[in-house]
Amino acid sequence: MTALLTRAEQALSFGLPSIDRAFPGFKMGDFAVLYGHSFCKTLSFLLSVRCHLPKDGGGLNSPAIYVDGGNTFNPYAISAIAQEYGLDPQHTLERIFVSRAFTAYQLSALIFETLEDASKQYRSKLVLISDITSLFLDRDVPTKESMEIFNKAMIYLSDLATRRNVIVVASCFPFWHSRRRVFLESVLFGRAGIVIRVKELKGRLQFALESHPLLKPFTIDILPNAVTLEKFVEA
Repeated sequence: MTALLTRAEQALSFGLPSIDRAFPGFKMGDFAVLYGHSFCKTLSFLLSVRCHLPKDGGGLNSPAIYVDGGNTFNPYAISAIAQEYGLDPQHTLERIFVSRAFTAYQLSALIFETLEDASKQYRSKLVLISDITSLFLDRDVPTKESMEIFNKAMIYLSDLATRRNVIVVASCFPFWHSRRRVFLESVLFGRAGIVIRVKELKGRLQFALESHPLLKPFTIDILPNAVTLEKFVEA
């Protein structure tokens, strides 16, 4: 499968052999979604650190922008992963620019009003947006308004990835079943070029590529060392 992508396009990988053998990573201009199991948080942390690595090491030689929509950012996890890669934890944290949102309106303002300028200012090639749907599921936000803003935000992110030639990765986690959730997820998955689900089956974590412009869908087991990593960084 990796033969379908040229070496130059293999811009940012997860650094987990079990995944990297099947999934070559993200290239510039990709808009991707990680959803499902909480291990998606760990994968986001890995990407936010690995983007600092040189290109021949599976990174982007770039700082990262982390838009925290679900209060998920964990500096201790980032520091631990940085140490694993021989990077200075403090320097790595200083090059991950975190913005937190506590309402759907704050998150949409960050996306529409500050994200592009921040990517230019910090010369970041990676934008991570955590828990992108949760704030739009807030019952204090009218359903119609939530759907309209979210749809516009996803169009904007898809366009931003292409226009700025950056990688945009959003994470999404399960919530109660509702018409609004179904709509938001359908919009998110429809706008993203790459959709990856992490799920647990009979005690095993699985990485499922559900949508990709070049690769066919597949599901693989994530090896035990990755599960250990999740427990380590979430401790």
